Amino acid sequence: MTARWALPLLLLAFCLAFLLPLGSHGLWIPDESRYAQIGQEMLLSGDWISPHFMGLRYFEKPIAGYWMIAIGQAVFGENLFGVRIASVLSVGLSALLAYLVARRLWNDPRKSFICTLLFLSFGLVATQAGYANLDPQFTLWVNLSLVTLWFAINATGRERLLHWALLGFACAMGFMTKGFLAWLLPALIALPYMLWQKRLGELFKYGPLAVIVAVLVCLPWALAVQYHEPDFWSFFFWHEHIRRFAGDDAQHSQPLWFYLPVLVIASLPWAALLPSTFKQAWLTKGQAKSAFLLLWLLLPLAFFSLSRGKLPTYIMPCMLPLALLMGSVLADRIEQAKVGAVRLNGVLNVVLGLLGLAVLAYLQWKRPVYDNEPLHVALLVIALSGWVVTNLMQALKPRTWWASSAVGAWLVVALLPAALPNRLVFNKTPDLFIARHAQELSQSKTLLSNDLGAASALAWRIRRPDVALYNTVGELKYGLNYPDAAARTVGEKDVQQWMLNARRQGPVGVVLRVTSDDDRRDVALLPQDAIRYEEGSIMILIFAQAQ
Repeated sequence: MTARWALPLLLLAFCLAFLLPLGSHGLWIPDESRYAQIGQEMLLSGDWISPHFMGLRYFEKPIAGYWMIAIGQAVFGENLFGVRIASVLSVGLSALLAYLVARRLWNDPRKSFICTLLFLSFGLVATQAGYANLDPQFTLWVNLSLVTLWFAINATGRERLLHWALLGFACAMGFMTKGFLAWLLPALIALPYMLWQKRLGELFKYGPLAVIVAVLVCLPWALAVQYHEPDFWSFFFWHEHIRRFAGDDAQHSQPLWFYLPVLVIASLPWAALLPSTFKQAWLTKGQAKSAFLLLWLLLPLAFFSLSRGKLPTYIMPCMLPLALLMGSVLADRIEQAKVGAVRLNGVLNVVLGLLGLAVLAYLQWKRPVYDNEPLHVALLVIALSGWVVTNLMQALKPRTWWASSAVGAWLVVALLPAALPNRLVFNKTPDLFIARHAQELSQSKTLLSNDLGAASALAWRIRRPDVALYNTVGELKYGLNYPDAAARTVGEKDVQQWMLNARRQGPVGVVLRVTSDDDRRDVALLPQDAIRYEEGSIMILIFAQAQ
């Protein structure tokens, strides 16, 4: 079954769970709308060297991740599928790497299949596959660098040189996607591993080849962006690396232990296998492959834990080695009929699913989260019920139906975005609402918004980055400091005069996100003669031209 049907079925599951739902929900703000707009702006402006967000300099990341999102829109259209396809393909290629390295590690088709299935069904990986951001892409390049590192140190002759060169290419692409971490993480694992193996001489002999390739790949863009935007490297190095890692004002500051519970949640629906996985890995740490995988998993986890700024997605590069370690243990347990941990895993997931259904029923009874949305409720019930049934199969017959937890996870991933309540969808995915009024908004001479997420969704939907920012700055603070951006912001003291001047030139389109008393005050300062549309917390105002 593994040889004949398993891989085609895995490919089918990938298409149904990850590819098919890409267009079933709008862009989440602020991240997805930001990356969609930056990629689209490359296509509109033809500037593929310096990143711009809504027409303003945006130097928080290098260029390659934006290239991939722009290429997705160029090939598949400026739509939801085109924006998200880079993330899906990145996860798919990482899964392919999991399969290839598992074959090299164990030369066992069953283990290769199981490791790939686990990787694709890990909650963190599966949810990020359909989400347009840079983490899946960066994870792909880190995975490629460490897979080729393993291949390189276990190869000879011309094949060894090829793998070291490919390692350099992967590091270069990772660097141009998210920064210097792409160079640090492979070194963080290679140095202690080669020291333990007493092969440092080999690392110093062939490592320079990877460095040379990485430099040659990065250098053209690095020089070009320095020529066009001399401030890029200073801002990017200090703001995105030093301040984020060690600064007292680092974004998303979290405690040292933050990633321990995150790793458990990220590994669902296989979390109950973590104890046996780590136990077996520790018992076999003297073996080269176990040591390499443990270093690959634990050293990046420790490094990210030391950073002041933390987000759950930062540990995505840890998920592939976890899938390899866990997949090996799971395959051995199934073959030996020692499936107690697998049965426990199914029971735990059944409990979680039933708890989810109970919470849904309680909330709908006491404080309804769905307001006359029978289809959305039905989809959520189907997703949770499917989770319960598939994991119940695993709990009852763990040796036969060990893989059914993955089916439950994919069902949830495929249905959940379309099952979310309108109050959340209307507030966090405004681009579909904007799309329904795109014609009126595109006829406006001037555009205004009080929220960066809503502003970028507006800019992307009507292909115009020139949205003025009303009483908001946020992550565009740096770009707005340039003299040529002075006219892009409007304060509450100036908005009435600004509106008067703008309406003299033509119609004005305004998209507002109203979630607080301050936002309502901002609305009250605007003229009251607009055509108004509202959906959840999003308000669209169309002001006619005034003489």
